[in-house]
Amino acid sequence: MTLRIGNASGFYGDRFDALREMLTGGELDVLTGDYLAELTMLILGRDRLKDPGAGYARTFLRQLEDCLGLAQERGVRIVTNAGGLNPAGLADAVRQLAGRLGIPARVAHVEGDDLTAAHPGSLAAHAYLGGFGIAECLRAGADIVVTGRVTDAALVTGPAAAHFGWRPGDHDRLAGAVVAGHVLECGTQATGGNYAFFAEAGAAGRDLRRPGFPLAELHEDGSCVITKHPGTGGLVDVGTVTAQLLYETGGARYAGPDVTARLDTVRLSQDGPDRVRIEGVRGEAPPPTLKVGRNRLGGFRNEVVFVLTGLDIEAKAALVREQMTDALALAKSAPEEVRWELVRTDRPDADTEETASALLRLVVRDQDQQTVGRTLSGAAVELALASYPGFHVLAPPGKGAPYGVFEDVYVPQGDVPHVAVLHDGRRIPVPPAQDTLVLQNPPAPPLPEPYPVGGPTRRAPLGLVAGARSGDKGGNANVGVWARSEEAWRWLAHTLTVDTFRRLLPETRALPVTRHPLPRLRALNFTVEGVLGEGVAAQHRFDPQAKALGEWLRSRHLDIPEALL
Repeated sequence: MTLRIGNASGFYGDRFDALREMLTGGELDVLTGDYLAELTMLILGRDRLKDPGAGYARTFLRQLEDCLGLAQERGVRIVTNAGGLNPAGLADAVRQLAGRLGIPARVAHVEGDDLTAAHPGSLAAHAYLGGFGIAECLRAGADIVVTGRVTDAALVTGPAAAHFGWRPGDHDRLAGAVVAGHVLECGTQATGGNYAFFAEAGAAGRDLRRPGFPLAELHEDGSCVITKHPGTGGLVDVGTVTAQLLYETGGARYAGPDVTARLDTVRLSQDGPDRVRIEGVRGEAPPPTLKVGRNRLGGFRNEVVFVLTGLDIEAKAALVREQMTDALALAKSAPEEVRWELVRTDRPDADTEETASALLRLVVRDQDQQTVGRTLSGAAVELALASYPGFHVLAPPGKGAPYGVFEDVYVPQGDVPHVAVLHDGRRIPVPPAQDTLVLQNPPAPPLPEPYPVGGPTRRAPLGLVAGARSGDKGGNANVGVWARSEEAWRWLAHTLTVDTFRRLLPETRALPVTRHPLPRLRALNFTVEGVLGEGVAAQHRFDPQAKALGEWLRSRHLDIPEALL
């Protein structure tokens, strides 16, 4: 008995017509949509400040207006976290939509995640719930289930638990569904999107311009096959699935509210064209606490980018930096934080002005909007005729914009009132996990035999022999790196140490870096604490979500055995 679960959204703003594509492209039992991220919760929180009835992903409603009848005709149930900060509000809006269209859809929702009232000063504070509230709604006959902040994988574990009759103690089965859910949650990242070896796949004739969305054929024992609808673009292979498995994870224990999945037990194998089998996943009892994501306003930020053209780039940068530093110091109130970054985009003897220019970026932050607005703009504009030759900026500084801060805290599972609100209005409390286990790092696994030394080597980019994918978790980043052969894994496992990682990525040298080997995936997962400051909404660095940190690592040069190249 197979449960076919597809995904039609990896974030708020994903491909609008994906819902229709998934409903018409092949057989499905359940279609999920993931709309939430740490930044999305902040955006929805600001929406709710303006309109208490807002706080959910309005895009989903527009998609559903086009596809609700189609889903009903095909018997596909829809499960989505598009409810955001207001799942009850979205559920009501879906009912009104169904009534207007004359479609008898049964709509349920899950609530209890909103803990904002218990966290003063937060714009939004929401616990990450598990999948058993979703399961209750589906068991009672819901056609559509709307949730707020659940874990991304809960969109899969809930339907699987309802379909197969799993209970909270079925840890191995639930862990298998968590892994499947983690692969599906980011949509086309599992089918060739953002893939390290995209050029190689394109050269082999795979069309990556419009990857199809992924689906999982889930089995009762928790194993699954990841695939996509026939005829859709992209590809599904062990590499694309490995990349997504490493995305935004950390160590071998991947904890959630229903189960802790052991990523070091995952076995992947190619099961045919565009089919990857996942099996062997072991699960353990979940932690006794739930993660709560808190978003608050951190203050105001502003920036100005000075364009430095032609000769004497370093001297021009030094001059304007000294001038701005003096001007800000003389201001009535200087910004609390001032950051400079010189980006050398210039080339010698360039044949266009743009390629002859470097960019000097100044970012300021303060609790007072006027300090980062009028103070900065006045200081910058007054230099227009009094600074380096060729002075101009990409755009004048604005008023200053609010920025957000993300923090995670943990509360006992029993402190969160997880409730399934069925389509007929009944409210079913969902009990917290009774069997729990405090999360600890497992012992370090044995590594393979080192690659033989002494052979010829070549100075070359790491990315010629390893793939990578990186992402954010609050202020931290992870970089997952994997090898595609056993020989390359033998070399990678002993070469890419924490010290080597820090040397290759100098921004991480002063930060805590932890290496987590995952031998069954031939992978190393690095977590870097604090590299993203206070999270994506704080815009702490050039790449605020660490999306390209892995590609920077792959571009760095090492002495690599020629036999691996």
